[in-house]
Amino acid sequence: MKHSKNDESLEARISPLAKKTIVLGISGGIAAYKACDIASRLRQAGANVHAVMTQSAKEFITPLTLQTMTRNPVHCEQFDTAAEWKPEHIELAAKADLILVAPATANIIGKLAQGICDDLLTTIILASKARIMIAPAMNPRMLEHPATQRNLNVLENIYRYSIIPPEVGEVACGDWGAGKMAQVETIVAEVTAELVSGRSLAGRQIIITGGGTREPIDPVRFIGNRSSGKMGVAMADAAYSRGADVTLISTVEVDRPYPVVHVETAFEMQEAVESEFDNCDALVMTAAVADFRPMAVSAQKIKKTESEDIVLELTKNPDILDLLGRVKKPTQVIIGFAAESEELLSNAAQKLHRKNLDVIVGNDITVPDIGFGSDENAVVILSADGGKENLPRMPKRAIAEHLCDLLSERFMEMEEAPVAK
Repeated sequence: MKHSKNDESLEARISPLAKKTIVLGISGGIAAYKACDIASRLRQAGANVHAVMTQSAKEFITPLTLQTMTRNPVHCEQFDTAAEWKPEHIELAAKADLILVAPATANIIGKLAQGICDDLLTTIILASKARIMIAPAMNPRMLEHPATQRNLNVLENIYRYSIIPPEVGEVACGDWGAGKMAQVETIVAEVTAELVSGRSLAGRQIIITGGGTREPIDPVRFIGNRSSGKMGVAMADAAYSRGADVTLISTVEVDRPYPVVHVETAFEMQEAVESEFDNCDALVMTAAVADFRPMAVSAQKIKKTESEDIVLELTKNPDILDLLGRVKKPTQVIIGFAAESEELLSNAAQKLHRKNLDVIVGNDITVPDIGFGSDENAVVILSADGGKENLPRMPKRAIAEHLCDLLSERFMEMEEAPVAK
């Protein structure tokens, strides 16, 4: 049966790839010829495909072939004087929903793991916040080499790239083993699944808190802490990118496409969180809320006196997590954070159970160069069901993505659980 042009466009419109922009990166391996089929199938599924080739890739296939398959210009040069005023790597990086590197040679895998961007493709990847997928293809001995395995581990577990495993078989040089790029059908299916999972929190109402509260002493001074709010923003960005309806309640003012409620004190944060909590599916409490506040706040700046000492009386602030943990519904998920200077596991586990949390994320604040004010952290994740995960030093956005995975899994488990009669 012949399909009309209208039938094809309808099929493309209802595909999960419809109107998605995919950057297809091709590096210099014999499997580069398969990129033409990948590009064609992605385009037929409704995706807007832009091919980016390394110089080595042009030794195996021509840009004209990929241009024909994608129906878009093919990008090869890092510095193209004929391009528009906006640099290609910034424009493509910004518009991409997903970047797929197929084939990915040992060379480009190594460069990405080390943050080297010496060509257009690696520059686009480092400049993008899109999901990244890697389809390795190389000689089996190269794949088995400790350096390649280390680099793949960095990409998968530190940078949160998705690796499409190569297959076992005979490679171009005649050797046998794991190293053949995955089948085109497998790659297209994995890309589709990745973009579908990218909406795994669609429709969920998620409250995220961030930053450190400030408890005023007088109009000038306050009691605060070293929290920068970066973890809260990373978590909110990650949840929003997965389709969640996000509200960020933060002591740090940021400009974001989702609602941001700016607060300063623990009481203000409590009021803002409680006003949203009844209707939320999840609360992720990354904020460092001050445990104490001054009993009295001076209306005027406190002046120096002849006495060398000043007495500042403190009183406890409300424990927001503890209060909400007591009233949370079975359909709600609460994730807390614990910054500890000693006995991390013991203290985090006690908070997890005492405050009726589903998950707690603990980090050791004595470790230099990570945590407060840093873009990176290393954490342990404890779950109420006894689960424990250690995440090594990685970007806070990668930790946020991992927590989004946990939230997605929790929501799926809740939906699949039998309803009590």
